[in-house]
Amino acid sequence: MNQEKKNMLFYPLGTVGRDMIYSLFTNYIMLYILYTRNLTPAQLTAVTAIMVAARVFDALNDPIMGNIIERTRSKWGKFKPWLLAGILSTSVVVYLAFNTDLTGWNFIVFFGVIYFMYSITYTMHDISYWGMVPALSKDADKRNAFTARATLFAGIGGTLASVLIPVFTAGEFALGGTTKIAYGRIALIICILTPLFILFTLFGVRENRDDMAKEAPKVSFKKIITTIGGNDQLLWICLIFLLQQIGNGIVLGGVGANYIYFEFGYEGGLYGTFQTIGMAATAVLMVLYPTLSKKLHRQRMVFMMGTVATIGYLMQICAGFFMPATMVKFWVLTGGFMLANLGQYGLYLIMMISIINTVEYNELKHGTRDEAIITSMRPFLTKMASSFTVIITTVSYLVCKVTQYTNAISDLETSAEKGEITAEAKAAAIDEVIKSVSGGQKNGLLLAMTLVPCCFMLISVILYRRFYKIDEKRYVEICEEIKAKAN
Repeated sequence: MNQEKKNMLFYPLGTVGRDMIYSLFTNYIMLYILYTRNLTPAQLTAVTAIMVAARVFDALNDPIMGNIIERTRSKWGKFKPWLLAGILSTSVVVYLAFNTDLTGWNFIVFFGVIYFMYSITYTMHDISYWGMVPALSKDADKRNAFTARATLFAGIGGTLASVLIPVFTAGEFALGGTTKIAYGRIALIICILTPLFILFTLFGVRENRDDMAKEAPKVSFKKIITTIGGNDQLLWICLIFLLQQIGNGIVLGGVGANYIYFEFGYEGGLYGTFQTIGMAATAVLMVLYPTLSKKLHRQRMVFMMGTVATIGYLMQICAGFFMPATMVKFWVLTGGFMLANLGQYGLYLIMMISIINTVEYNELKHGTRDEAIITSMRPFLTKMASSFTVIITTVSYLVCKVTQYTNAISDLETSAEKGEITAEAKAAAIDEVIKSVSGGQKNGLLLAMTLVPCCFMLISVILYRRFYKIDEKRYVEICEEIKAKAN
């Protein structure tokens, strides 16, 4: 097997574990807290403030980490040392996060420390991993293939976690009998698998290291600011990507799970099914994207994906408001989520490629590629978007009085863990709690997971079609101009 084929196989394999641990921590940490701790409004607000502050800090740290990676010089290259260090430290931090007996404000303080540590450690390997893409190939089609395949395998890891975590943490299949014990065991398994998967990338991938012969650039805020600020196309795609990502994270951030629990019962299997089928179409898209990108203009694809997602959101809204809480309604909601997710992930892929393609635009304008700094904008924007998502999620929880019900369920889980009530009594009591949730509260959660993301997505589509200019033709012209200058 030649090195190019090895890269195409082993690069995407490395991210399976990374996205399992990302899904566990990012999408389930709030649900873990809600269903294992009794929170006052002040404590929920504190948790939200910690998450927002840490994600903003994390986002600001991304370009800095990119700059540090850019100047790293080692016999293993500039990416792999940080990839290994970040994976190992993240696994330790995430295991600790889900295996503590602390409660009340002591838990809030512990959570604050853990969350900031996660922000630092995850950034190390996230910037390193995605920063490798421009160094794997300059060919546009191959770069599309690397990005699509890596996103596919990331989706596999994230989907596996998203399917199995709710099944084995809520309801009759909870590992150890309670939500708290279940999360601890799942965290242990994922934190072992994550470093194992990254070995594929560390030992199987060989990136282009020609720039290693150049003198390492100094770590400076000025370099970061001038690189980003001096690239008008990067600035536009950053704004567009930010808006799209704000809406895209709301469902999986906890609102979707709570809506499904409140509407159909506290059973992780249903939410697991909702996510599995809802995300199934994205796997097909990841496989087909390299082929589609050769046949369809990106501007046209943006319009198509935006349309598909809008139809999906409308399906969910109509089902939520006008259908009784039966399995027919569940399947319509799931189908709508699948379409919405398909459109959103299509936009995500297009925008990732659009960010990466500003590397050559930067080289043409300023004479430097600055790969790590530019590619660090993707995780930077994802984390900035997630901070807005956390705020939207918490506001929806406060408005819909979600903690009134999650606290009651958490108390029942604690009583079951202490042996004060039987599993059957716990399940019956939880059913009564779920039945007491009003229709207005459920509809509020529904709008938060459909109307809000749809609005953000539509704005991003409009801006992309109007202001992003590096289409397929322009990218080829840029590469030819760079080659002509070099000669």
